[in-house]
Amino acid sequence: SHASLLEHSLQQSAIVFVHYASSDVCKFFSLTETPENYTVVLDEEGFKELQPSEHLQVEGSTWLPLNVVSNGNTSSSSQAVGVTKIAKSVIAPLAEQHVSVFMLSTYQTDFILVREKDLSVVVETLVEEFNIFREEGGESVPVHSQDACNGLQRNGREVPHATVHPVLIPENQFCVMSLDPDTLPAIATTLIDVLFYSNSPKEGASVDQDMKCIKFFSFSLIDGYVSLVMDTEAQRQFPADLLFTSSSGELWRMARIGGQPLGFGELHSPSDTFF
Repeated sequence: SHASLLEHSLQQSAIVFVHYASSDVCKFFSLTETPENYTVVLDEEGFKELQPSEHLQVEGSTWLPLNVVSNGNTSSSSQAVGVTKIAKSVIAPLAEQHVSVFMLSTYQTDFILVREKDLSVVVETLVEEFNIFREEGGESVPVHSQDACNGLQRNGREVPHATVHPVLIPENQFCVMSLDPDTLPAIATTLIDVLFYSNSPKEGASVDQDMKCIKFFSFSLIDGYVSLVMDTEAQRQFPADLLFTSSSGELWRMARIGGQPLGFGELHSPSDTFF
């Protein structure tokens, strides 16, 4: 499930974050702050615990995460293949079949979320290029095209007309980092302050095309692994000995597509932001 939390409910947002960051029930949780809003992605068990609110906008579809790996289908023998191969071999073919995706990248790996109703089309589109498995009781079970399609046909919509959108590249540089989950309590106060009370966006605010820097912060806790994406200014607020990144210490730049969020029909990342 996917939801957006509006700015005027900062306190409620902080409570949601603390609850899921310490939850043993929710195994897939991600919270991203952009200039417009907060985006939450969480699994069904976590969604069941989410209290209804007038400040919560829920995307109506249920989404399934795809994880593209190489060298086997088990977590112990597999490796993430990288965004370049995912874009060419997964996202592009799905786009040709008019399948919307939601891209979520972490320090450890990359996830492609697809709507549950599109699963048959996804399997049929990717089965020639990939061996597809689904998890059942912790085991990986092969999926074949006929298993998922069940007589359903590919999306028969007309090819949409190409649309040209402006690209904004802010000046701030970003870090992709992780930390030991056991040290999470030590930085909890700083996390809450950076996410909800440090230069927070204003309700209804629009993004200035000439903005030199854009506020973006992402926290994910997926299957016990923590991932953080923040700019170098936010990084300085955290203890340096608790966060770790790649050995190269490389920094990332942001490419923001369009002057405002375009939605799932065109681009498929939190607030249409890419690194």
